[in-house]
Amino acid sequence: MYHSVGDCSDDPYRITVSPGRLDRQLGWLHRRGLRGVSVTDLLAARARGEGQDLVGLTFDDGYADFADHALPVLRRWGFGATVFVLPGRLGGTNEWDPLGPRRPLLTADAVRRLADTEGLEIASHGLTHVDLALADDALLGAEVGGSRVLLSELTGREVQGLCYPYGTVDRRVADAVRAAGYGYACAIDPGPLTGVFALPRVHIGENDTSVRMLLKYRLNRLRRRPVPLPGAAPLPAPAPVPAPVPDADTVREVR
Repeated sequence: MYHSVGDCSDDPYRITVSPGRLDRQLGWLHRRGLRGVSVTDLLAARARGEGQDLVGLTFDDGYADFADHALPVLRRWGFGATVFVLPGRLGGTNEWDPLGPRRPLLTADAVRRLADTEGLEIASHGLTHVDLALADDALLGAEVGGSRVLLSELTGREVQGLCYPYGTVDRRVADAVRAAGYGYACAIDPGPLTGVFALPRVHIGENDTSVRMLLKYRLNRLRRRPVPLPGAAPLPAPAPVPAPVPDADTVREVR
C-alpha cells in the first residue's frame, strides 16, 4: 500500500515515498522473483491457481505525482499497479488531511491516460474520501456506487475495485460495495472481515529499507488469514448503481 511518491521533507502522515526509495523497494521484490501487478490481475491469477510470484501494488488517493514519479519506476521494473482515485476531487488537493501539505490530485485527463497504460488499473477510493463506516445510507450509496459510475464513464472501462478511505470497513459497508457491482475491495487490517471485499494490505513508507521489507513480509504471513478465493470463478459481473454526487461539505477531515 503506497500513497504519494515525491518529496518527503514535509510528510506528517508518513504517506510519501521518494522515487529513489520506491525504486529500491521494487528492486527488492524483483530480486526475489516477485513481480508487482494490479489487484485485479493478482486475483485473476490466484483464481486460476497461479500467481505465487505476484504482488499486488496499490497507490491510494490518486496523487498527481503518481504519473510523474511512480509510473517511470514501475515501467523500469516491468511492474503494474492499481491506482485508487477520487472522481469527486479530480484536479483538486488532499483537503481531508488537516495537517497538510496540500498535494495535487490527478486530473480527469491524467486518469484517462493512465487507464490506457498497460498493466495499470484505475479503481475507486470513494467519491470524496469520507469514512464510509460513518456515512449514512444515502452518502454511502453516492460514495460507493456513484464513484464507480463516474470512473467507468471517465475511463471507458468497468471499475472492478474499491479502496476504503482510512482503511475502515464494517459489514454494512462491505455489503454495499458488493451490491454496487465491484469485484473486490481493499482495506488495511480488516480482521474477521478479511476476504475479497476486505483485502488486507501492508503500508510501505520511506523508512522501509530492505531489512524492514523482509520483516514486514514475514510478519504479514503470520498475521493474516488466507484470503478465500472462489476457485476458478471469474470476478462478479459489474452492475453499475447510479447515485447522486454529494456536496463537498459532506467530506469528513481526518482526526
